[in-house]
Amino acid sequence: MFDATLADTPGALQQSPSFARALEALGAPPLKLPDGTLVLRRRFGPLPVSMITRPRVTSAAGLGALAGVVPVKGPRLLSPDCPLPLQEIGALPLISPATIATLDLSPNTDTLMAGLHQKWRNRLRHGQSQGLRVTRQNMPDDPGHWLLQADLVQQAARGYRSWPIPLTLAYARANPGQAKLFMAHQGKTPVAAMLILRHGSTATYHIGHTRASGRLMSAHTLLMWSVILWAKSKGMQSLDLGTIDTEDAPGLARFKLGTGAQPRKLGGTWLWWPPLTSLARPIAVIDRRMMGLG
Repeated sequence: MFDATLADTPGALQQSPSFARALEALGAPPLKLPDGTLVLRRRFGPLPVSMITRPRVTSAAGLGALAGVVPVKGPRLLSPDCPLPLQEIGALPLISPATIATLDLSPNTDTLMAGLHQKWRNRLRHGQSQGLRVTRQNMPDDPGHWLLQADLVQQAARGYRSWPIPLTLAYARANPGQAKLFMAHQGKTPVAAMLILRHGSTATYHIGHTRASGRLMSAHTLLMWSVILWAKSKGMQSLDLGTIDTEDAPGLARFKLGTGAQPRKLGGTWLWWPPLTSLARPIAVIDRRMMGLG
């Protein structure tokens, strides 16, 4: 099922062995298909639901074949890594595609610096002039850590959801040294932090928070540049900065794209269930535009 054209591209966090180890540590191991694709399992009442998120396939037929070999009855939620015409296999569109920002780390450091947007570079210089101390450490196994708690408050205020804290901590425990906490300090006080998850040749921006004093000192920009230099020094190919939303969170989108990262649309979320195939096909065709398919 694996698409050979993706052999040299970094895989998504949700399909990494590191993510599988975190789920196993929580007692919720994913299904592993013969080609290595991870399948998450949930129950809604008596109904088992299988979820395939960002698998490394680039055709509707390929993803349909993957869904077909899942050895569990019930509906499948399919979230491809790129827009795919899944109405061709009778899938029903549920959620329109998100857009992510990815920074290519293969250029040298001078080229990465030149690729920063001018305003972003100016904020970096401002942050570098503030006397902040940047530290890097493995993520402590502490559910009360101020970054995790601040992120919960931020999620509620902005109306989004991230991983539950136990999963984040399980990732750090199951993958020693692969969950890196970057912090900017003013004296002894942390004013900003970022948690970066490494998986194979890719690093993913997981969560971040800046206190009011940190924003005045461009601490988040300073931390992001520190992350870029660290990931580059470790030989990582790319930095996944997560989703961007230019309508509901334009400031965060500008911050991520200001690094020189490139936007890329994912494939949305579809419902595929053989009992519904013949019924869903006419409806799915209507929603091609919703799923970024023209």
